[in-house]
Amino acid sequence: MTNVTTKAPRADQDRVVPSRKHHWWRWAVGGAGTLVVVVVAGLFVYVHFLGGAVPAPLALPEPHAPAAGVAGASINGTWTVGTGSLAGYRVQEDFLGAGNSLVGRTSAVTGEVFVAHGEVTSASISVDLATVKANGKLQPGFASTLGTAKYPDASFTLSAPIVPGPAPVINKVFQLNATGRLVMHGTSYPVNFEITARDNGAVLEGAGSVPVVLSNWGIKAPPLIKDNGAVEFFLVMHR
Repeated sequence: MTNVTTKAPRADQDRVVPSRKHHWWRWAVGGAGTLVVVVVAGLFVYVHFLGGAVPAPLALPEPHAPAAGVAGASINGTWTVGTGSLAGYRVQEDFLGAGNSLVGRTSAVTGEVFVAHGEVTSASISVDLATVKANGKLQPGFASTLGTAKYPDASFTLSAPIVPGPAPVINKVFQLNATGRLVMHGTSYPVNFEITARDNGAVLEGAGSVPVVLSNWGIKAPPLIKDNGAVEFFLVMHR
């Protein structure tokens, strides 16, 4: 009798079990994708929930007695910017389209304002940028962006007189328009902005914000930060 040897189908003989190492890239890509999601989610949570409350724009505080409408003394003379003044920045982050505001502040504000014949004829204000804090802390990123090691101050100089109109009365708010030059990052650039002001009988107060486009001052906006923002201020001026 002839012996018959049964051979396995060729397909079974040639079948090769794929090596796991051929799929390492799938694990790598999947892991990288997961890491990106975790980082993005973490940044979103920090910016919007753990970064602290965003301060409101600087504005005039509630007035103190006497009531508005009482005629005040002449405001002519030299006024010194001092205790109680604040200045800082407000920029918008551009993270996933959320548009959260990032704000920094300092009380290191100095300067002088000179008034003659009821008009503001000159003004010079300086802010120590190296002291600006956000959420109560100095920000190395801010210092690096504005180059505060080389350019520690920002300054504003009035370039045209401000005409208030009718003589101010005690605690009555009035609007002013200021034109001048703002110096930051070693660059001077013209600016125009509105000021909300008030004579409270003892001091002059003024508040407002100066719209800025960072690139006009040669400042490169950090990643995830929009190029446009504002310099905010609240000035308390004493004779």
